[in-house]
Amino acid sequence: MTGTSVLAANDVHLSYGDTVALRGASLELTSGERVALMGPSGSGKSSLLHCLAGIIRPDSGEVTLEGTRVDTLSERVRSRLRLERMGVVFQFGDLVPELTLVENVMLPLQLLGRKKREARLTAMDLLAALDIDDVAGKRTGAVSGGQAQRAAVARALVHRPAIVLADEPTGSLDTVTAEVVLDAMVSLSTQLGAALLVITHDNLVAAHLDRHVEMRDGVVTRAAQVLR
Repeated sequence: MTGTSVLAANDVHLSYGDTVALRGASLELTSGERVALMGPSGSGKSSLLHCLAGIIRPDSGEVTLEGTRVDTLSERVRSRLRLERMGVVFQFGDLVPELTLVENVMLPLQLLGRKKREARLTAMDLLAALDIDDVAGKRTGAVSGGQAQRAAVARALVHRPAIVLADEPTGSLDTVTAEVVLDAMVSLSTQLGAALLVITHDNLVAAHLDRHVEMRDGVVTRAAQVLR
């Protein structure tokens, strides 16, 4: 594998009570890499993503972000590191419904201390790149699912993170809309220099990415390079 390591899990174990989710999972992503994480339901994909994002602390093993050990940090510090260096997109976007699309996209920048005007201009530029600046002033309930998900992608990228982690980001969308959202996420993450990890069950989604990693029973079982 070439490139500088951005995010890595090494021999990660995780259980929820008596249920074992991860059994020594290891995965590394390098700068600018676009990876599909695949596998059947219950294989541990989302659990691994949550450990990589610092949302969950694994029972054992190591998670590092740009050389910094993440799993040993406090929840507060992990949250700050995630805000500064990661972008996360979930299946249903998880936008704040009381805010407009542009306010949702501005949120990470404002939490990082950017002035409101600067944050708005940056957010609007990104919404324009995603072709949804015309609905920037609407709340999530007044736009389509595809528009809301593109706003979620914008929010994940607005602060120029080192990596974007996406958990079934097109799973709730129809095929045509899913293609639009995925193309936008891949192209923008590439333009902004962010590595990209996408959890998906869909081979059509995976075909947009450079490397396919398969999980089964809590471990990474296969990592295939996709030649273009």
